[in-house]
Amino acid sequence: MNAMTRGSAVGALLLAGQVAAAAPPAGLAPDAGVARAQFTTAIVDREPVDRVVVLQAPLDTVYFFTELRHLEGRTVVHRWEYRGEVQSQVSFQVKGPRWRVFSKKRIKPGQPGEWSVTVLDSSGWPLAVELFRYEPVP
Repeated sequence: MNAMTRGSAVGALLLAGQVAAAAPPAGLAPDAGVARAQFTTAIVDREPVDRVVVLQAPLDTVYFFTELRHLEGRTVVHRWEYRGEVQSQVSFQVKGPRWRVFSKKRIKPGQPGEWSVTVLDSSGWPLAVELFRYEPVP
């Protein structure tokens, strides 16, 4: 997938800062997919404590929380990107009809700007995309 195609796919999934879900793959329940996805500064009892849109230094660690529905038996990936480059990918095995997962990233001072996480199914199909901006100390 070239950068223009990837950008178009990501753009098609963004809807006013809310989780935008692609149609579930064939054979899944109509409500299968991402129920919630958000950046947060911490996870307590498997739930996000807040919603991060802008992360400001001195904070440098951000979590990405995802609640998945009816995807049991499948693999889902959190793909972290900065400036169009993949920084990390974290895979999860979904083991129930309602499954909550999270990944985390420590942001370096030299990495200001827009970050994204794309939730992908095992075929690489994007299920949701979320963005946040990192602002270092001025």
